Amino acid sequence: MSSALSILIEEGSDTTAFSVVVPDFPGCFSAGDTLDEALDAAREAASAWLDAALDSDTPVPAPSTLDQVRRLADYKGWAVGVIDLEGDLFDDTIERLNITLPARDIDDHANTCIFSQCLNHLSHCVFLVTPTMC
Repeated sequence: MSSALSILIEEGSDTTAFSVVVPDFPGCFSAGDTLDEALDAAREAASAWLDAALDSDTPVPAPSTLDQVRRLADYKGWAVGVIDLEGDLFDDTIERLNITLPARDIDDHANTCIFSQCLNHLSHCVFLVTPTMC
């Protein structure tokens, strides 16, 4: 499942990058030397914005329609488009995660990481099945 977000695109040139704004997410913008790079960067920026908003209990606005976005006065002349984000990015459900690791791995990480960073890192190790250092 994915969710579509309206975006605004400012055309790039040989000397300037393409700019992309996600008007539903205040302060969320990106750029790229090509349109494809700018759109990829916009997806990444929107995902990061959404993740930060959910972590800080910031309300996520309802998506604007393309018609609403094309009428924004500050962006006259910009092209209108859509990016898709994976729907699970919008899910802030808390799930319990039980992990089992050798004590030596926990001790090694505890000496080099802040506890919360350590747990976050160790959980990623489990999913990646490749233990790495912080």
